[in-house]
Amino acid sequence: MSAPNSPVFEIRTYTAEPGKLEALHARFRDHVLRIFSRHGITSVGYFAPTDEQLSRNTLIYVLAFPSREAAKKSWDEFRNDPEWQKVRKDSEVNGKLVTKMESVFVEPTDYSPMK
Repeated sequence: MSAPNSPVFEIRTYTAEPGKLEALHARFRDHVLRIFSRHGITSVGYFAPTDEQLSRNTLIYVLAFPSREAAKKSWDEFRNDPEWQKVRKDSEVNGKLVTKMESVFVEPTDYSPMK
């Protein structure tokens, strides 16, 4: 276990509402990454599963933060960002895009090539 102020990664998995995966990708592509960067949220990678079932409704992405405390601060700022609130509202005019969200914070092991 690392010290409270050591770098961490967050792995987030979104399950999209039926038929809404492309809209979710568009929201990230067109708006979210830019808003993330404004709040100190570093995008490491965005992934589309290749397994048949998951490929229809799942987005997985990895973020980096200087610490868990920094992650909390960045997420609080992001959630309160007026542009994000408008983007979310506009993108959900025909219903929510996400059915389920899972988040796991991780840190590299001592033998990981990425430290």
